[in-house]
Parts: sequence; C-alpha cells; structure tokens
Amino acid sequence: MGVTNKLVRIEPSQCAAVDQLVALLGEKWTLLLLGALTKEPTLRYNDLQRAVHGISQRMLSLKLKKLEENGLVKRTIFPTVPPRVDYELTSLGRTLIAPVRALLCWVVDTVTRWRRIAWRLRKRRRKQPEAKPQMSVLSTRTLARGESKLFY
Repeated sequence: MGVTNKLVRIEPSQCAAVDQLVALLGEKWTLLLLGALTKEPTLRYNDLQRAVHGISQRMLSLKLKKLEENGLVKRTIFPTVPPRVDYELTSLGRTLIAPVRALLCWVVDTVTRWRRIAWRLRKRRRKQPEAKPQMSVLSTRTLARGESKLFY
C-alpha cells in the first residue's frame, strides 16, 4: 500500500473508483452542470443549456449522458409531443454536493495564498542559473547501441 493510501486509508481496490470520480469532476463542464442541478429540483435540457453559459448542445448531451451513466443524474422522458425530458440529481448525486461545496470553499479561501506561493516559486526559479541538462540512463544506452537520437 502506497504512502497516499495509508494517509487517507483507501484500499487498493478503491483507488480506481477514486480516480474515475476525480477524472469525471475534473472535466470542463461537470461541476457547472452539477451546480445548475442543485438550484432547481428538475431542469429541462434548454434550461440547463441556459444555466451553463458557453456549453454546446453536443457537449451538454455528452456530459448529461456521462453523469447519468455514473448514477449522478436521472433523466426522465415524458410521452408528449414534442417529448419533454427532465434532468435531476439522483440521491447519490445529491450526496456529492456537500463535499464539492467544501472543496470549492477551500479553493476560494486559499486561492490568494497558493497563488502567492506559486509566484514566489516562479520568481525563485527565474533567479537560479539554468542547469546543464544531464543525459539520462536511456540516453547512455541509446548511445551505446549506436543510435543517434538523444534523450535529455
């Protein structure tokens, strides 16, 4: 078990699920769609498109489908002409809102601090003289085989 797994007590079998959820939440429109769905109990497709400025119809369809496949959004089709489709958060989707809000609050509360740290690090790196690139083991092996391409 790796150090990270020991710190947060995640079993190796759970790591794939964590990776999957983090990847899903990290996609461009996911958090905006989830946020829009927290404001109203149900929203229609066009209401969601208006709520998430800049999202194309194709991307909205793809993201809603992906959220539905992951059990976070429920899609209900009504047999009317034209068909009416409503979207809402599932009970699982609603349980995700509190941790996401906590993460967003943390970002808002600490954004100035971590930007300042990043700025100091960039400033420090600019002052350091550039180090001469060292050849890696791969480069040495490549040269030993007589290949001309170098990897730095």
